[in-house]
Amino acid sequence: MKIGLFIIKEEVRRDERFVNLCKELCDASYELYEISSKADIRPLTDLVLSIGGDGTFLSAAQTVADVGIPILGVNFGRLGFLSENSPEAVLPALLSGEFSVEYRTMLNATLKGENARKQIGLLPYAVNEVSIHRTGVGVLGIEVSVNGITLPTYWADGLLVATSSGSTAYSLSVGGPICMPDTKVMIIAPICPHNLNVRPLVVPDTSKITINIKSRDPKVTMTMDNKTVEIDTEWTLEVAMAQFSLKRIRLATSEFVSALTSRLFWGEDKRNI
Repeated sequence: MKIGLFIIKEEVRRDERFVNLCKELCDASYELYEISSKADIRPLTDLVLSIGGDGTFLSAAQTVADVGIPILGVNFGRLGFLSENSPEAVLPALLSGEFSVEYRTMLNATLKGENARKQIGLLPYAVNEVSIHRTGVGVLGIEVSVNGITLPTYWADGLLVATSSGSTAYSLSVGGPICMPDTKVMIIAPICPHNLNVRPLVVPDTSKITINIKSRDPKVTMTMDNKTVEIDTEWTLEVAMAQFSLKRIRLATSEFVSALTSRLFWGEDKRNI
């Protein structure tokens, strides 16, 4: 089996657990090599190990998702929702076959307007969310339509569109719902809304979402997962489901609700003891 290693933080290479993991895999006759871009991917690669935290996993996904290579997240970070597996659990799972491949929805963002094409190549896909934020002090008026149906204008500091995978990321922090990872939805949620009668909206992942911005400032910040760029407020942002899914390897010991309770202390209450 040929395995690509995706690493961002140099200190991970010095971690004894990473050194031991590489030795164990090599001793078991796995072929290892490192990748940092799509050009590094070798033919017949079976899977990619994302070595780090969730930020590293997002970068790995943006690199290899459209190639169709599954990714296994190995946690050397903190929370680890996407990179949830300990280094010690990797080899036993691979040898025993106690893992499965799950398919996670990805978002595809398109910018339309004068000179907008210059930015499209930088930020095409996202695993968690696409968001826009104000750059100045003025509140944004955000006009959103879903499949051509116009919603009431959001007056807020920004707005995000998240996948079910991203429901436990930025979406959660702005008051969005938690969704099971295999739920086929997208979440539209305002960031610091200035009208209190708006709430996050859940729509089918087959929807096409169109966003236009009213602002006194000529630019707003657009993020896709862990990448950021400034865009013109005159441009139109379109968000839809990508034509491919992220292949994520899930070990048999992994379970979403357990991750919520252990990492976010969901339901933490002395009455539940």
